[in-house]
Amino acid sequence: MATAGKVIKCKAAVAWEPNKPLVIEEIEVAPPQANEIRMKIVATAVCHTDLYHLLENMYEAGFPTVLGHEAAGIVESIGPGVTEFQPGDKVIPVFFSQCGECRFCKSPRTNQCEKAWSTSDPRMMAPTESRFTCKGKKVLQFTGTSTFSQYTVVKKFAVAKIDPAAPLDKVCLLGCGVCTGYGAAVNTAKVEPGSTCAVFGMGAVGLAAVMGCKAAGAKKIIAVDINPEKFEKAKVFGATDFVNPKDHNKPISEVLSEMTNGGVDFSLECVGNVEVMRSALESCVPGWGVAVIVGWTDMHDVSVRPVQLICGRTWKGSIFGGFKGKNGVPPMVKAYLDKKLKLDEFITHTMPLDQINDAIEMMKHGKCIRAVLNVSPQ
Repeated sequence: MATAGKVIKCKAAVAWEPNKPLVIEEIEVAPPQANEIRMKIVATAVCHTDLYHLLENMYEAGFPTVLGHEAAGIVESIGPGVTEFQPGDKVIPVFFSQCGECRFCKSPRTNQCEKAWSTSDPRMMAPTESRFTCKGKKVLQFTGTSTFSQYTVVKKFAVAKIDPAAPLDKVCLLGCGVCTGYGAAVNTAKVEPGSTCAVFGMGAVGLAAVMGCKAAGAKKIIAVDINPEKFEKAKVFGATDFVNPKDHNKPISEVLSEMTNGGVDFSLECVGNVEVMRSALESCVPGWGVAVIVGWTDMHDVSVRPVQLICGRTWKGSIFGGFKGKNGVPPMVKAYLDKKLKLDEFITHTMPLDQINDAIEMMKHGKCIRAVLNVSPQ
């Protein structure tokens, strides 16, 4: 492309400081260096993790930054050492890298990677190095991706090449939320046919977890949320029952235990709240119940009475649904194209990048499942 090897000036939503509206700015995006690609972001969605960094984490060393990590786009140019991508390829940036060489990548037991952005300062939620500048200042690249920008530069091991037939404004959701929830049920919990499940939190991740539980053959899937308006949407993805903790004067774990003859086989916490994490564990049946922490937070400690685990329950964590990024995303794209995976049903709003703050407000107040932003024309 004509822009290869040159600095690109483009539009991006910059978070200059915590807990303040994002500002649409013109930023400079440097050419890709060795083992990097520069891509044009076509569509991106707003995920709660973006809000977490902006409104909850508020770690000053993590600003200024360009948020966004759930997106899809097209390769614009490649740096030295990149052979598996070519300009024009459709791709999804993955915040959870897969270098393919470290001991984690070589192990089938995990999707961790030693070259992940989190190996520096996890609270900063960005690598220290960046290809972004704005008004003469370095701007961080959130989770190594920064998709609230028309162009971004990503390490080659943090990009998945996808089917050229894939609609980017739909499959962008596979960059985080849908893979995170679906995989937590299928890969991490390993939900079994005929089992009983409870999913806490009916945002996009929770709904994807419900979909994963159904795909795995669960016979009873209980959706837990304090917003009763979420149940109709949850039924679309496979929920069989809905429980609102506010409707009961006893702990939700007791309610679920009574509904399931002693507790669910599998529970998935998709909120990012330590109290809910404990409730999800205690909602599992003693002896074999498996509880999975899916919701992202690093703000508070989580605690539990030892007997809850001594009696045989298993407490696990899941990030990006246990998928190895580069290898795991393309089959999920194919599943969508084969109509075996829902994506369209998650999208409640579509808007231009200029309306990013409106999208953030809607998500903050639970008014949308996923808002997809049209960033650049294809």
